[in-house]
Amino acid sequence: MKHKSIATFLAAAAMAVSAFGATTAAKPKITMEQARAIALKKAPGKIKSAELENEHGKLIYSFDIATSAAAITEVNVDALNGRIVAVQHENAAKEAAEKKQEAKEKAKH
Repeated sequence: MKHKSIATFLAAAAMAVSAFGATTAAKPKITMEQARAIALKKAPGKIKSAELENEHGKLIYSFDIATSAAAITEVNVDALNGRIVAVQHENAAKEAAEKKQEAKEKAKH
């Protein structure tokens, strides 16, 4: 019986690794420039940062756009189909706190 549970565990682990690999192996179908144009149509302003990232298993371009002196709009564009998947309005203080948290998480890895 013990061998059966080990085999089940190993099979489940192999499927999880395979699914993770498929997600991270995806390549963008639209360029950063195309995604930038899409984001700027949604939130006109000056792009402060842009990156390609895997967020919750989805490959996205993330843009922080200064839409006014004190406001930042984050626009996420799906890197596979060019659709906008999220728009968040943030002030400068909230944006700075988010950047600090991301830096801490990257330092852990």
